[in-house]
Order: sequence, then C-alpha cells, then structure tokens
Amino acid sequence: MYKREKKSWLKHLDFTIFDIVCLQLALVIAYILRLGWSMPYASDPYERLAVIMVLIDICVVFFFEPYNGILRRGHFQEANASITFCTIIFVGMLVYEVATKQTEIYSRKITFAYWLISMVLVFAERFVLKHIIRQRMTNEKNLSVMILLTTAEYAREVLLEFEHLQYRDFVVSGVIVVDQNLKGMKICGIPVVANADDCYEYLRTNVVDEVFINGNTRESSQALANELLGMGLTVHYNLVHMNALAPNKAVEKYGNYLVLTSSMKIASPRQMFAKRLMDIVGSALGLVACGFAFLIFGPLIKIQSPGPVFFSQVRMGKNGRKFKLYKFRSMNVDAEAQKASLMAQNKMSGFMFKMEDDPRIFPVGRFMRKYSIDELPQFFNVLKGDMSLVGTRPPTVEEFEQYESHHKARLGVKPGITGMWQVSGRSDITDFEEVVALDTHYISQWSLGLDFKILFKTLQVVVTGKGSE
Repeated sequence: MYKREKKSWLKHLDFTIFDIVCLQLALVIAYILRLGWSMPYASDPYERLAVIMVLIDICVVFFFEPYNGILRRGHFQEANASITFCTIIFVGMLVYEVATKQTEIYSRKITFAYWLISMVLVFAERFVLKHIIRQRMTNEKNLSVMILLTTAEYAREVLLEFEHLQYRDFVVSGVIVVDQNLKGMKICGIPVVANADDCYEYLRTNVVDEVFINGNTRESSQALANELLGMGLTVHYNLVHMNALAPNKAVEKYGNYLVLTSSMKIASPRQMFAKRLMDIVGSALGLVACGFAFLIFGPLIKIQSPGPVFFSQVRMGKNGRKFKLYKFRSMNVDAEAQKASLMAQNKMSGFMFKMEDDPRIFPVGRFMRKYSIDELPQFFNVLKGDMSLVGTRPPTVEEFEQYESHHKARLGVKPGITGMWQVSGRSDITDFEEVVALDTHYISQWSLGLDFKILFKTLQVVVTGKGSE
C-alpha cells in the first residue's frame, strides 16, 4: 500500500496547530503583562476574541496557504513569513473589533503587545518544529526504501537528481542496471544490487517499498511495472503513457521527473491517519484485556506446560520487514522442534502449516486458540506500529523464504491481528493461494469501512469460536 503525498491545506496540520497554540499563548502573556496574574479566558470579551483568533487563523491557512514551501525557507524568509502571518491575524482581530463596535472594550496595550509577542513565538515555534521535521526526514528509519531500475546510461543522472533533493521521504538503497552486468559496483555511492537476470529475486528477498523505473522503453516499463505490482510493490516510472497501469495511480513529481505512480491501493493521508488512530485506541483497549487474560491464563499455562507464559517469534511484516511477534504460549516449549516430524500431516497446500488435533497444543492452549485469547499480546505489536488491527497474516521467516514473486503482494500492508482470511472460515481454507487471493483482495479494496466490517466479523468469530485454528 502506498501513502500518497498530502496535497491539500491539511498537509501542514502540525504547523497549523502549533501556530494556534502560540497565538493563544501570546494573548495570555499580553493579558498578564497588562492586568496581572489572571487569564483572558475568564473575561467574556477576551474569551470571544480567543475564539475569533482561531477562526481567523483557519481562514488564513485555508485561503493564503502560509505554509507553502515552509521547509525550504531560510531564517530570514521564515521571519518575514511569520511577521506577515501574525500581522494578517492582527488585522483580522482589528477588523472584528471595529465591525462589532467593541474597540473600547479591548485594551490597545494588550492588542499591540499580543501582536509583537505572537511574531516572536510563532517564529521560534516554526524554527524548532522545522528542525525536528528535518531531523526526522533525514533519519533513514522513517524513509521509504526505493530501488532505482534503469539502464547504465541514465543511472548516474537519476541518482544525482535525487541526491540534490533537499527533503525527500525515500532513500535509494540500490540500483538495478538492466542492460549491463555492473553488479557489485557503485554509482554515485549507491551499490548496483542486481541486473536483468536476478532483479526479481532481489526484489522478492529484500526490503523494498518502491521501485523507480527510468530509461526503459515504454513497452518494457509497462510490462515491468505490471510484474512489480504483482509483487505488491509501489512503482514509479518516467511518465510516457497512462492507460496501461492499474486503476490506482497518481501523477507525482520526483525531483524534476514527472512520474505515474501506481500501487495496489493508494490511500489518502487522512485515511492512513484514521487507521493509525484506530490502531492506537484499539491496542490500548486490547492491552487491558491482555492484562486480565494474563492474570487468568498465566498460572494455567505454567501448570499445564512449564515454561514461559509468552511466546515470541520473528515474523515478516510490511514489504519484508522483520519484527518480533508476541502471543500467549499455547504449545509445548519444544513445539518448533517437533514441527518437522509432523509435516506429513499438514493439511495446507502451500507455505503454511496447519493440522487437525495438533499434539503440541496443551488443553488450556486449545481453549485459548479457539477464542483467539492467545493473540491478545499482539496488541503490543499494534501499539509499536509493527502490526495493525486489520491486515494480513504475518508469515514466518521460513514461509517467506519459500514465497514466489506474486506471494509477496500480501505483504504490501502491515500485518494484522485479524484480516480477510481470519473471518472467511480459516479452518476451512487449505489452499495457500486462496489465502493470498483473500489478502490481495483486501489490500486492493481497502477502506476504513472494510476494516470496521472485518473487526465486527472478528468479534463474531471470537465469541462463537467458529473458524478458529
């Protein structure tokens, strides 16, 4: 799944909120300097003025776009922008006072002191916030991992273009040169990681979020993009033709390149914010339930199967990122060692293991699995951001290493505690390709409404125990 760049006036909601806070703080300071230790909100006229200030600020942000290019501004440019912004707010307040014939109610000293203080506070706040954002943007952990797929002729040109971008939300981790065997060499300090023969294998087995295609013919770019989309990757290529890619596409600018970005699903920033907010709230509630479950089932696990209460295992997350998944232990301590001897009884066709009456599961573990109690510690993974409430089942490293290219598509989103497969009768599904089909359908059709629908069905499954492993 690809998070599309914010384009609306909500793009800099962080600056909007902090500016409003600074404007309110400036009013409080000006009021205290003039009238002593009391708050302006205790006075009806100044309380109304505080509300009017917020409304004026929102109008200024909406109509004047004061944050356009804010991260590229120097100190003097920002000082000028802050003075202009605060002056517009100040003039708006004066207009309000004159229009409502309340000029005699408000102290001129407070009004003008507010104007001066607001300019200082807003400039200081923007200076600090921009520094934090810039630090975060240059931290590779927060950047999307991109591979450049190109010909030897254009590789250096594109890398230099990206290198000179002051702020970007991606890092180029490698180059795939398709017309020469340059594997092992470096271009502009970026390693050539593959060639035409092994590019698909590299993209399948390594952490890759996006692929930028440049320098190929129109036909080869389109064919290659369709192959990469089938792996669940986000694809950008130098724009020449628009009707050959998937329905989810957007025209974007990478440096001075106009590209057609296509992904299995393109989500808006507001949608992603809402999904993450839902994850945080849901995981907080889930961890409370996990605490109660620990008090009840922790001692029972110890009694029936001596060993740790919790089980952790490395799983594969979004686009191949590894993370440690947590569960209540429902199997014997040596369950993984016993798995090899039970493979003949695996009822799944594909890269998952499932069997009837698994002897490794102790009695209370079977009860916990039936009602999905063993999965409650995964709410900690959701709170950390490794997982989501709703997503796809995270495969083990062993399963992932056996994947074919199109199987990686199911890792295009964060794995979830529940998902399309879990609420579609998981006990009755024995074909791994059907699991992949359900997961890719979820990704391509994703919406907040679909997540709520799956969560509701999950509650039904948990309460009835129907369809559990």
